[in-house]
Amino acid sequence: MNKIDNNQIKESAYIEKLENGLKVIIIPKKNTNKKYIIWGTHFGSIDNRFIMPETNEEVFIPDGVAHFLEHKMFEQPDGTNSLDTLMALGMEANAYTTNDHTAYLFECSQDFYKGLDELMDYVQNPYFTDENVEKEKGIIGQEINMYDDDPGFQVYLNAMKCMYKNNPVNLDIAGTVESISKITPDVLYKCYNTFYNLGNMTMVVCGDFEPEQLLQEIKKRIKPTQKDQGEIKRIYPEESEQINEKSKSVTMEVSTPIFMIGIRDNEIVQNVQKHIAVEIILNMLIGQSSKLYKKLYDDGLLLSQPDLDYEFSQQYAHVLIGGQSKNPNQVYNMCINEIQNFIDNGLNLEDFDRIKRKIYGQYVTEYNSVANIARMFLNDSFKGINSFEYINECPNVSLEYTQNILNTLFKQENI
Repeated sequence: MNKIDNNQIKESAYIEKLENGLKVIIIPKKNTNKKYIIWGTHFGSIDNRFIMPETNEEVFIPDGVAHFLEHKMFEQPDGTNSLDTLMALGMEANAYTTNDHTAYLFECSQDFYKGLDELMDYVQNPYFTDENVEKEKGIIGQEINMYDDDPGFQVYLNAMKCMYKNNPVNLDIAGTVESISKITPDVLYKCYNTFYNLGNMTMVVCGDFEPEQLLQEIKKRIKPTQKDQGEIKRIYPEESEQINEKSKSVTMEVSTPIFMIGIRDNEIVQNVQKHIAVEIILNMLIGQSSKLYKKLYDDGLLLSQPDLDYEFSQQYAHVLIGGQSKNPNQVYNMCINEIQNFIDNGLNLEDFDRIKRKIYGQYVTEYNSVANIARMFLNDSFKGINSFEYINECPNVSLEYTQNILNTLFKQENI
């Protein structure tokens, strides 16, 4: 196995690409009782048009298939549900779908290999029938309706729709009641056979393990018929560089209005330094120790620090600032003015150094949790990033570089 050490935090990652294409990442964490495993496939809600590697057939699938498939993977031919089986073993088990990947996971303090048996069995053995697919449509339809009534989710989705016209990141991950009505077992098997091929998957395990021994246990549980099919050709629509709409508002029942400011990044790069720079800018702009946040808080326009995020993949990148305010438009205008102030007058070096140290500290504390470590390594792996890069690169992010990111990304026309 290829061993990567990070001497600053005294952690190591062991990485192996198996002959069948599966990438295995093991991060040993000595003297911890908890063990965490997450097995992901590079298949998310945006992957709705692709060419099947073995047949060269171009496939269009209804919106929501990746999420639907995630739900169906737990069901077994004997009527049992693998999620229930794992939880009966005392595991904290779950699964989730994002815009760009789907993942299956569990955390435990004992019986890890019993859990591994179940996880590797159900992920490698799909079971779809007309009957169980029809039944699931009703369950997921209720989930979609529930999210339609969720103000927090709606404000996020509307931010996406404002930033992007054609990019499928502007779609609900679960699809719509109409789109999921078109899903059949044949559609699910096509997607499973394409995207759940081991060459498109990564498994990350964190806990008190001997890496070589664990790798052998994983290999034992892989179906012998699995082989790497090669790269999947994904097809995405053309997207204009202009944002789609400047703003969007809906009326729903909330105690205080909620808002989300989206800033679209047209220079999509899988770059750790850029991600760090954006985090520094957001904290300097409206983080808890910023002048703007103090003023907004003192004026009663914000009751708590907004959520700050930079989401990026190979197909999209954007900044999100979300929170609650009795006057969202005033918060927006004050944010715009502060961004312009930073562009015109430059970032303050003292504030920059302080925020950079704070962010570095947050990266270090991530390594206190086996769950955080495993999920971080999986998410970054699908971006072609080794998570240790955040620790290594943070000290190298300069004020000049960060100012340049501010000037190019935080333009009025992108907001």
